[in-house]
Amino acid sequence: MSTQPFSNTKTIALIGAGAVGLCVAAAFAAAGWQVVVCGARVRFSQIEETEGTDAHTYPIQHAATPAGIGPCDAAILAVKSHQTQDVSAWLRAFNQAGTTILVAQNGLGQKERVAAYAPQANILPAIVYFNAQRAAPGKVTLKRIGTHDVCLPDSTTAHYFADILQKGNMRVQITADMTTALWLKLLANITANPITTLTGRRTGVMQDDAIQATARQIMAEAVKVGQAEGAKLTAQHVEDILLWLQTIPAESATSMLQDRQAGRKLEYEALTGYVVKAAEKHGIDVPLNHLILSLLSSIHPADF
Repeated sequence: MSTQPFSNTKTIALIGAGAVGLCVAAAFAAAGWQVVVCGARVRFSQIEETEGTDAHTYPIQHAATPAGIGPCDAAILAVKSHQTQDVSAWLRAFNQAGTTILVAQNGLGQKERVAAYAPQANILPAIVYFNAQRAAPGKVTLKRIGTHDVCLPDSTTAHYFADILQKGNMRVQITADMTTALWLKLLANITANPITTLTGRRTGVMQDDAIQATARQIMAEAVKVGQAEGAKLTAQHVEDILLWLQTIPAESATSMLQDRQAGRKLEYEALTGYVVKAAEKHGIDVPLNHLILSLLSSIHPADF
């Protein structure tokens, strides 16, 4: 068990202290940054991150209101896409030039969503590949998947934050083609998230032959849409993602399954919903994605 003391030099705010937010904030804390948690329903004194047999704790501070944040150098936005408006007051607190908001959200359209509330801020979208599960307020388990934990677009700001995250033990990839990278992650999200949620099974379900066939069809439809949106997708990407999904520990739970089990609203509009809307814009037929969207949208928050 190790504890990282506060650094007095840099401070980052965490908007959304769920599993992903806690892991990203822990990386900043491990790199020597002070973390301020914004408006958590239940206060906690530290982030406790467990990975395998290793556990690390990092002290944090809390801000009850945007006015109480104090000076911050950057912010992490880690709420679900459909919750962005709910935290708009916090985002407006960072609406100033020179302030970076690192957006760790699934789906596409991160910049547009956040710019509605903080147009002057530098909005840095991040693709998250790791799996994380929150056991209690402030307590999170990290499971790494593949060769990278986070992907950032190629920019001076991205390189600066990539260095910090890497110091905090996050494996960061920089890409010059963020559009394709976002669509590749979206292909994984529109299969594993809905399939685990609708079946009530963990990610081991992706190893079933029948499920793989369905996942292949879901992604094949979306590849055509992504290509129309400017992503450099091919049929081989579908096969690569199917293999990647099978490397996820079978006992892992997707974020959407965790939300359904907790009786929370599901994040499908920025995932399957985005594919369906983009398909309609380009006149592309995506019947299976339409079906998945109708099934997900029929689930009420308290259902399970």
